[in-house]
Parts: sequence; structure tokens; C-alpha cells
Amino acid sequence: MSLDKQLICYCMRVTDETIIKSIKKGNISLSQIKKDTKACTGDRCKELNPSQKCCSGDIKALIKQNTKLNINSIFVANKPLFISSNNYMYHFKRKLHTKKIGFSGTLDPFATGTLIVGTGSYTKLFRFLNKSPKVYTATIWLGAESKSLDIENIISINRHKILDKQNIKSVLNSLIGDITYLPPKYSAKKIDGKRAYQMTRDNIDFKLKFIQSTIYSIDFLNYNHPFISFNIKVSEGSYIRSIAQIILEKLDSLGTLSYLKRLSEGKFIFNNEQRLDITDSLNLKTNIYNNHISNFINGKKLDISDFDIQEVGQYIIDFKDFFSIIEINDKKQVSYLLNRVEKC
Repeated sequence: MSLDKQLICYCMRVTDETIIKSIKKGNISLSQIKKDTKACTGDRCKELNPSQKCCSGDIKALIKQNTKLNINSIFVANKPLFISSNNYMYHFKRKLHTKKIGFSGTLDPFATGTLIVGTGSYTKLFRFLNKSPKVYTATIWLGAESKSLDIENIISINRHKILDKQNIKSVLNSLIGDITYLPPKYSAKKIDGKRAYQMTRDNIDFKLKFIQSTIYSIDFLNYNHPFISFNIKVSEGSYIRSIAQIILEKLDSLGTLSYLKRLSEGKFIFNNEQRLDITDSLNLKTNIYNNHISNFINGKKLDISDFDIQEVGQYIIDFKDFFSIIEINDKKQVSYLLNRVEKC
């Protein structure tokens, strides 16, 4: 949109809702509006639209009022090293001028890579994404010991014997399949509502439950003593720090994970933070509703006979300006899981 057309649009006193929708859809940025309305003088307005009063002041007030908007979006970020996933969100709050933001799948501060980020109402959609398998590049540091099984809490660094490369490859291959292990005490696991890492830091005694993960593949990359690097594809909820300790145990060695990068989560990979089409991203079948849209708009009770697919499951119902997610249970009852999620 050219500057003249934007000024005409502003000076025609378009509704607040129209401007906000334009911002949300990315057609007009807040910074561009701020820039253009500074240039929007009374004389300029009169030239472009003589019959209307200059609305520059109104637009500026609107900008101030809506500096932070709950814009709905989902994209893949590339978390940098040595920052927590939570603290990384402040970067996007400022960048996107949004109040509500969240992420799926915590990356430890020492780790980097793929992080699925949602804003606005889309923060409620993480559970409907297929984030498995997850692929990582990892490096083990032989001879280094750490309380947190990474490089953040190193206790000691000792010389380590040189290992046989073929033996390393054999040990890695032996892990393919289902494995059972304890997650790290320095983890985001919750015990009675408290994070395990916080309880560990507070010297509170607690026990973690064994978990099961599936290792779909594990590929040896390099052994440059004292560092072993490999790629690993695992199920959701896996802890690579703990898996590294299993590898070390099988190698009769001591060490810690010194590097971890998440390459992908399911089909989600980093692509310069481009916004994703949410309906394509959801791991849900599309169902067709054959009654009036007003039933969804008003949140009315839904009848299973109005749907094309009547089998048990969760479905997305896609309308022009919004979508809803419903569930059909084995009693043929239909319930809302999420309703009227605005598209952006």
C-alpha cells in the first residue's frame, strides 16, 4: 500500500476495527502507521479528502491504546544458546507488540534450535500439533562431570581414555527402539506442582518416575577426542541429557552433554520465523458442518447429525474468518474443545 493510499485510508476515518484487522493480518505495521501518521498533516488531509477532518490524532490515539495486541500467529523460532525458553519469549513480546505468547517443548538454556512459538489464541493449540519425532544434534564431552548433565553446572574436568570409534558406533546403534530411564533432576518436570530443577536448587529431596522414549534412529557423526557427536531422532518428551548418560554407561565412561541443537519437531523446522498456516499445521481431520454457522458463533449445542464425519475423534471445523475444534465421543455427543478461534 502506497503512502498516499494509506493517508487517504486514514483520513477517510476508517473504523478502529478495520485498522486493527489490517495490523493483525500484517497488511500495515504499527511502525509504518506511526511513521505515516506523523506525515499526515491537516493540509495533506484536506488535499486528499477535502470533505473530511484530519484523523491523524485519532489514529495516534488508537496506536497508543493498541500498542500491544493479541495477534494470533504460530511460527518456528531458532532459540539461541544460554537463554531459557521463557526468557526468550520477552524478545518476541517486544518484537510483535503482543501481550500473550507461549511456546511448545522447552529447550534447556544451554540448548539451541527449533522452538514452536504461538501468540494470542494460538497458544491454546500446541496440544493439537504433531511434534514427533524430534531430531537433535548432540555432542558428549568425555571426562567432564556436571550436576545438570550439561555444561551449566560443571563439577570437574578430567583426562579420559581414548575410545574405540567402532565401539562408539555399536553402542549408539544398540539404543534404537524403546528405552526406559529417569529424567534429569534439573528438568522442567513437575512434582506436586513444582518444577524439578527448582526443587533441586532448593535442596528438596524428591523422586522422579521412570519414563519411556523411543529412539527411531541415531547416527554417528564424529569422534574428535574428547568429543562424540551424533544425530538422534526420538519421540516427544525425550531427554537427550539422560540418553547421553546411558551411552556413557555403555561405554564405561564419564562425561556430560556439551552441545544440543534441536533440528526439527515433527514437520516443524526453522524458516526465518515465517507465519504458518494454522489449519495446515494442526494434526486434526477437517469435518464439515451442514447447519448454520450461527450455532458456532453463539456456542450452541451441536448435533452429530449435522456433521459429515460422525466417528469418534477430534476435528477442526473451518469457517471463513474463524475455526473451531470439536470432539465426538463414543456416546455420539459433540463438545467444543475450542470455539471461534480467529484466523489471522
